[in-house]
Amino acid sequence: MKLTKQPAREVAHEARKLIRPLRAHLRRLLQELIRTNSVAIPPEGNETPAQCVLKDFLHEFGIRTELYEIGPILARDSRPLFQRRHFSGRKNLSAWIEGRGTGKSLLLNGHMDTVPPGKSNWSASPWSGHFRNGRVHGLGAFDMKGGLVAHAAVLCALKRANLRLGGDLFFESVIDEEWGGGAGTYAALLRGVTADACVISEGTQLDIYRATRGGVIVDLVVEAGDPTAYFSKSEVISPAIPFGRLLGWVDSWAKRRSSVQTQGAYAGISDPTPVQVLAVEANRLDPEVPLSVPMRATLRVYFQFLPNENIDAIVEEITKSLHSFGAADPFFSKHPIQWKPLLELTLQGHEVPAEHPWVECMAKSAADASGSAPIVTGAPYPCDAGLVQRRFGIPTLLFGPSGAGAHNPNEYVEFDSVILAAEAILGAALTWASA
Repeated sequence: MKLTKQPAREVAHEARKLIRPLRAHLRRLLQELIRTNSVAIPPEGNETPAQCVLKDFLHEFGIRTELYEIGPILARDSRPLFQRRHFSGRKNLSAWIEGRGTGKSLLLNGHMDTVPPGKSNWSASPWSGHFRNGRVHGLGAFDMKGGLVAHAAVLCALKRANLRLGGDLFFESVIDEEWGGGAGTYAALLRGVTADACVISEGTQLDIYRATRGGVIVDLVVEAGDPTAYFSKSEVISPAIPFGRLLGWVDSWAKRRSSVQTQGAYAGISDPTPVQVLAVEANRLDPEVPLSVPMRATLRVYFQFLPNENIDAIVEEITKSLHSFGAADPFFSKHPIQWKPLLELTLQGHEVPAEHPWVECMAKSAADASGSAPIVTGAPYPCDAGLVQRRFGIPTLLFGPSGAGAHNPNEYVEFDSVILAAEAILGAALTWASA
């Protein structure tokens, strides 16, 4: 069936009419995806079983897909990226609905990997997929299997109605996004996927994020002490107590970065470039660890940056400050603080201008779908969007469902918001492809 240009309200009505009959199918898919473990812990990942669930679902609607390993693609790249990660058996899933060649193309991108469930107690199994009070619960529900289901809904609705957009519609369910990865998206784009615009359906509470932050995660490590000293000598050296002073140095940088002048998507945000302590570790509170003074202490710190900032220059300034702090401290001058970046790549932010046609298209479609104008702002985190736009030049927005608990126990996604996100994205695709 051929599409013709329609008024915005008619497009929203058409999108709703195409998506709503799929509700039961989509809820089943979301629950099955959550019940399928797709945890990635570097250097490994277990995404492929869940990718196969998604592949089988799309095949039910007659959508051809391709599962492919990313390792051989990355190996052909001239830059030796992702050297510390393993990709054997880990597969991206790709689908494509060919357009008529008369409109703009669109890429739907999302990641299948999740973080591990952690050691805190969940009220039910992290892989329960329970549906209660309109919410689907479980690991990855909000980050971001709900968004992947919204993308699947767009593909299935178009295929079921035998509709062809003016431009091509590409879909990539990628691996290795968590832990600052990006390898799955990088491989998909190296493979040749390109488009005039991209939407990544991370959980955004149905807001539109036209920008993302950059980021650096670093471990500050201090080793000190003598393993033979405890219970054996009068002086026992511990790096744990001086770490209070190191936390004070981190706090000074948090205050300094909170006063950064903002502009664009981050204008008016009270803490535009957070400095966050993610973990502090010396000895573990574990009955299998003997009572002893620690000989090693680690502080994991997350520095975030605005899209327009020179990250390399700021990191150089931070490391110089750390060196000066350590040299002036009586303990750290003898036991130097080691700066150990956790990730292979610096996470790059991005920003799409507010007046860009893709921003205007997505905002209009989201407003027509929900009945109220969405908030258009900057994301409170980095993601693959920086990679898509900065390295491959594709204007990229984040737009996805509502929920809570990403990277924490009792994660959930609001199922109605998954449907609403699908309707808004489908409406945007119908409009964008005819522009």
